[in-house]
Amino acid sequence: MKTQRIWGSLDPFHESGPILGRKVANSGFLNGLLEVDPFDEYHFFLSGAGPREGLSKFFQTNYPVILDAGRIRIMDRRDLPAEISARDYFCFHQSDCINYPPHLARVRNKYARNIFPITGTTHSLSYSNYGSFFLNYLWKGTTGRDCIVTTSNTGIVVVEKYFKHLREGLGLSEETHPTPQIRKIPLGIDPGQLAPPNEHLKTQAKLNLGINADDEKINILVFGRIAHHSKMDILPLLRAMQRLFASGMNREKVRVLLGGWVDEEDDFPATLAQLGRNMGLELSIIGRPSEAKKLDLYRAADIFVSISDNPQETFGITVLEAGASGLPVIASDYDGYKDLVIDDETGLLIETIGPEATPELDLMAPLCFDNHYHLLMAQQTAVNTPQLAAGLERLINDPQLRSRMGAAGAKRVREQFNWTTVIEQHIKLWEELNTVPVNTEALRDILHPVQVRMGETFSHYLTETLTPETKLVTGTTGMAIYHGREFPLMYKGVDRFLQEQVIRKMAFFARKPISAADLADKIKTIAADMSERETQFHILWSLKHDILEKVC
Repeated sequence: MKTQRIWGSLDPFHESGPILGRKVANSGFLNGLLEVDPFDEYHFFLSGAGPREGLSKFFQTNYPVILDAGRIRIMDRRDLPAEISARDYFCFHQSDCINYPPHLARVRNKYARNIFPITGTTHSLSYSNYGSFFLNYLWKGTTGRDCIVTTSNTGIVVVEKYFKHLREGLGLSEETHPTPQIRKIPLGIDPGQLAPPNEHLKTQAKLNLGINADDEKINILVFGRIAHHSKMDILPLLRAMQRLFASGMNREKVRVLLGGWVDEEDDFPATLAQLGRNMGLELSIIGRPSEAKKLDLYRAADIFVSISDNPQETFGITVLEAGASGLPVIASDYDGYKDLVIDDETGLLIETIGPEATPELDLMAPLCFDNHYHLLMAQQTAVNTPQLAAGLERLINDPQLRSRMGAAGAKRVREQFNWTTVIEQHIKLWEELNTVPVNTEALRDILHPVQVRMGETFSHYLTETLTPETKLVTGTTGMAIYHGREFPLMYKGVDRFLQEQVIRKMAFFARKPISAADLADKIKTIAADMSERETQFHILWSLKHDILEKVC
């Protein structure tokens, strides 16, 4: 009999709301996974009816065949222990490495029939509270089958430094506090209509943007979140353009198109527009463009510029989109951009310089909003303005170079950064992780140190705790239930943990005083699979609702 390969997650991957790089990447991953379709089933364990309904509608619209075949299951997260106890999962993958993987590992270690791999992808890594999240990984329940998937080589080093700093600060050894594996798999794109445009498409895109068909200006596109505190500072680009104009370049030769997400109350885009006017640069700002408008921007452009200077940026989906569109890319030699642009082949990497350490900022970052310390970090990260100006001039004046770099970039993106190739790398990783030896039984009862032991922590609030010797008897409500005049009233959210048959039988079993231990034995005769904790829950719930009462 064939063993099913089941993929699981606690995340929906598909989210509505503002278009952010993380959401685009996660949605792309889900679509890529289901297009490749390497698993027999896909199980999603989500909290809240809203996310479950939203994901169900997404599948009904986009993948009805897989859904109708019963190969996609969307469950309440509280079903997780029962489900992983009942079947073997091939792997669980999270859309982010931060929130759940270590705690999911604790549940897996306790209940799962097999120690399946748990992986999670990095996105932004620069938030001041992330040290606490990465600390969750440092416990004895972490196995060689657990893995943090970073999207770039620079991201690998960041994660390694997090663990290094935690061990140094807390005096932890690698032997007593193991870490998950760290591997690199990039994000991807679905190129779709993103391709080097022919002359007709390029002309139509210009017309759609309000640019004359016969306009011969070189269009320099910057696309992304227009926010100097969380993406990139555009001013160095304007300073570079000033240098070019001062050295004799005709202002009528170029145009800057600035497109992307704009916060409603942000006045910085208006400041940029005014600066452009002051220096005689034609600068068009296209805020929150539709997908159609975004496609027009890529098609109308001749050069793509992304001078990221902010640690909040970790990869660069727009760099891939521009490359797929056949644009030569001028990018800062920073973060994940280092992996995406091959200098002098698919574009130009512009040198950056910044501090080796920021002790004063580090102290205050946990007490400030993230955009405050991100801005301070970015304003200490300098993109080489003279080199940027020289790179712009080189590409502006050399259409053959633009064409050659754009073609090389488009070929590289389509071959190496399409979602099918990326998903195949994940599959290979999950298969490899499944072969790592683990001691399943030794993991079962290893407690996670940061998980609050609720009952134990708050047991002193009680007058007394339930013991095997506690004497119980059927209460007034219990007698009414026994005689058929009442019924157990179970709240939604609690009902999943209760069996009405057991509750009714307890009212019968306890007609005469009985110890909690003896009552538990009787419950076993009608619910043999019920655990000791589940039995205790039924008894305590019945005490709460007057189905049982304690004999004084």
